[in-house]
Amino acid sequence: MPRIALVMHGSAMLYEVAIAAEVFGVDRSELSPTGSWYDLVVCTADGSPHPWLPHLPTATYAETARVDTVLVPSSDDLDDDPDPVLLKALREAHERGARLAALCTGAFVLAAAGVLDGRAATTHWMHAEDLARRYPQVDVRPDVLYVDEGDVLTSAGKTAALDLCVHLVRLDLGAAAANGIARRLVVPAHRTGGQAQFITPPAEPRSPDGLAPTLAWARARLDQPLTVRDLAAHAHLSTRQLARRMQAELRTGPLDWLHQQRIARAQELLERTDASVDQVAASCGMGTATTLRRHFHRALGVTPTAYRATFRLG
Repeated sequence: MPRIALVMHGSAMLYEVAIAAEVFGVDRSELSPTGSWYDLVVCTADGSPHPWLPHLPTATYAETARVDTVLVPSSDDLDDDPDPVLLKALREAHERGARLAALCTGAFVLAAAGVLDGRAATTHWMHAEDLARRYPQVDVRPDVLYVDEGDVLTSAGKTAALDLCVHLVRLDLGAAAANGIARRLVVPAHRTGGQAQFITPPAEPRSPDGLAPTLAWARARLDQPLTVRDLAAHAHLSTRQLARRMQAELRTGPLDWLHQQRIARAQELLERTDASVDQVAASCGMGTATTLRRHFHRALGVTPTAYRATFRLG
C-alpha cells in the first residue's frame, strides 16, 4: 500500500487539497491490482487535524520521513515564506528517496526547499514567469500540463493537478487503476504531461496611435495571405521598424504574432462552430487541414478534433 503525505502548509488552497484527498484518501481498493489503495496521512505543523480533512489521519511534518510520496498543494499567497520546518522536512524526504509532487503553485514551495534546482518544472501559466524570476536555477516550462522528473513532479493549474494525481496512480498501480479512478471522477483517463496549457492570449495595445489599428486590420483578414511587408505597409513603417515596435509593444515578432492569431482563430472556430477542420483551416489562413493539424499540435499539444471535444461550448 503506497503511503502518501499531504503537507498542509499555511497558504494551502482548498481545490488542490480536495483533489488529493479524493484521489488518494478514498478507499478504492477494488480498482487496484494489489487489492489495496493508498494510505494517506495529512501533515500539519503541529500534528493537529486540519479542519478541511478532519476524518483523515494526521501527523506532523516529520511524518514525511516515513512515506513514499509527499504531495504539496497550491499556495494562495506566493509572497508568504514557507515554514522552514516544512522546507527542511521536504529536503530530508527527498534525500531519503521519497517522491515529491507539487500541485499548481505548490511548485513555489518545492523551489523554496531547493529540490527543483537544476530540474524542469511547471506551474500555473499566470505564475510561471514569477517562478522563473525568483528561482533562476529552475528550468520553468510554462506551457505544459505537468512535468515528471522521476522523483520530483510538478503540475500546472487546477485540472492539471488532477491529471498529475491520475498520472501518479498510473505509475503506482497501473493503467487499469488510473482509468478506473478517472472514470469515477469523470475526467480524461490520460493527458500527457507535454500537452500544452490552454493559455488566454495576452492583452494587446489599444492605443489608437500605436499598432492596434494594424493588428485589427490583420485579424479581419486572417483567411487571406498576409506577409510582414503587408503589415508594415498598413502601419506605414518599414519591416524593421515594425519588428522593433511589435517587440516593444507585444514582446513578439510579426510572423510569430500572425501565427498566434491564426491558432487563436482556429481555437475559437473549433469551440463555437460546426465547421469542419478543412473549413477552419481555410478560415484561419492555414490552407489545408493537414497544415492546421501540424501547427495546432505543435502549439497546443493536441489535434484540432481533440481540442474541440474538450472545449466545445453548448
